This record gives sequence, structure tokens and C-alpha cells, in this order.
Amino acid sequence: MPIVVRIDVELARRKMGVGEFAELVGLTPANVAVLKNGRAKAVRFSTLEAMCRVLECQPGDLLEWVEEEVAPDAPLRELT
Repeated sequence: MPIVVRIDVELARRKMGVGEFAELVGLTPANVAVLKNGRAKAVRFSTLEAMCRVLECQPGDLLEWVEEEVAPDAPLRELT
């Protein structure tokens, strides 16, 4: 997936555990794990806002777009 979640980096910088982070943001530790492991399909802006508030960071500190490897002859996908 071309979106990489960097929550673990920000947690490490603040020496904050997943349990404390989850409680402050209002998520379950299981949902934080889903986000950290890149298995989430979507993130609500309200959740992203809460994560940024707790970690005192910008959304770009938590999410990074990385270009996927695509075969040179592969057609571009249409936006739906």
C-alpha cells in the first residue's frame, strides 16, 4: 500500500506506549495496532486530529505516501 503509517516513530520519540496513546486518543489498543500495522482502510479526520493533538505533530508526521512499484506497461487506474 502506498500510504505508510508512522505512528510508532512518533510514539517512540515521545516514549509513549500504545496503551497510553490509545486511551488519550479514545481508541482501543487493538485499533491502534491496526493503524500501526498498516491494515486500516481509512482514518476519520476526527481520529487523525486527536492523534495529532496527543502527539503534538502534523498529519504528515503520521502518514507518508510512498510510490508503488508499477510495471512500465501497466495502465493507470481510473479514480472512482
